[in-house]
Amino acid sequence: MAHPEAAGPARVVSSDAEALILVDENDRELGVMSKGQCHDGEGILHRAFSVFLFDPDGRLLIQQRAPGKRLWPGYWANSCCSHPRAGETMAEATVRRMEEELGVASEPTFIYKFRYQAHYRDLGSEHELCSVYLGRVQPNALKPNPEELAAWRFLPASDVDTLVANPAQPVAPWFRMEWQTLRQQHPDILSTYTTP
Repeated sequence: MAHPEAAGPARVVSSDAEALILVDENDRELGVMSKGQCHDGEGILHRAFSVFLFDPDGRLLIQQRAPGKRLWPGYWANSCCSHPRAGETMAEATVRRMEEELGVASEPTFIYKFRYQAHYRDLGSEHELCSVYLGRVQPNALKPNPEELAAWRFLPASDVDTLVANPAQPVAPWFRMEWQTLRQQHPDILSTYTTP
């Protein structure tokens, strides 16, 4: 579970005004648009990333999204997810965001990319071309930002399976899809992270 004493300083690190990168299905850049507009209505396809970080015991770091989030507040998600901003490479964005959300430095490895669209009530949608990464983290290095995370946990892979398979659990839709894809289509790569 989360340990309040392990939390880092509360910092506002994102806003609906930041410029995200619009792309087509082949990841060709089409321009930029504010994060708020990208998530309005049905959503407009934009570039995003999702990082899964594992500790030395092979457990996945999951986070509970802060209550102030516009989409899926309070839901459990994978370690870190966000968007590259205009003019920023994916490598720069992943490193920046892990520091902003979790207070850690890591250089994750790209695994695959997929497009998805998901609606959250009448508050907006995710419509993303999302790159999925795997990486490693030392639990004692975490300094999570309470503006971004309400709580966090480390779970063994079998417990992650149980969590994402239960439709009654508040789990972010991209987390469910990505974990199932990693399990089914990239089991050998995933096992190098889940095996202590």
